[in-house]
Amino acid sequence: MTEILFGLTFTLAAPFWALMILAPRWSWTTRIVGSPLIVAPVLLTYALLVLPSLGAVLPVVTAPTLDGLRDLLGTPDGAAAAWAHMIAFDLFVGRWIWQDARERGLPALLTAPVLLLTILLGPLGLAVHLGLRAGWRRRADVVAPATPVA
Repeated sequence: MTEILFGLTFTLAAPFWALMILAPRWSWTTRIVGSPLIVAPVLLTYALLVLPSLGAVLPVVTAPTLDGLRDLLGTPDGAAAAWAHMIAFDLFVGRWIWQDARERGLPALLTAPVLLLTILLGPLGLAVHLGLRAGWRRRADVVAPATPVA
């Protein structure tokens, strides 16, 4: 069962990533990705992996040690649950990046590689987006130079 859920995890998230990257301006993308519930299937997968092992997971997350975490992640259930955890949060963050980029007027061709980086290395994708958004000014925010009064 663990192997099936592990394989299913990214499969459940991939269509949403595809919409954000390949069809960012499509009206259906806005409707679908506009809901934070897009992460629900991955969250359900996570719950199916974690809840049966809650007795082993709770001590590790309530009083974490490097050895305890290593031991938990070294099991098939622990690794699959960690994968689902990462996929769910990366998708949620990717959704936020996609929405934020649209609101700020960042070009889709600039956002697509950031989303791809977020899929692969979530926190680095977020860091790049935060850097871009800090340096990007919406066209509406750019004020034309004042005309000198004669």
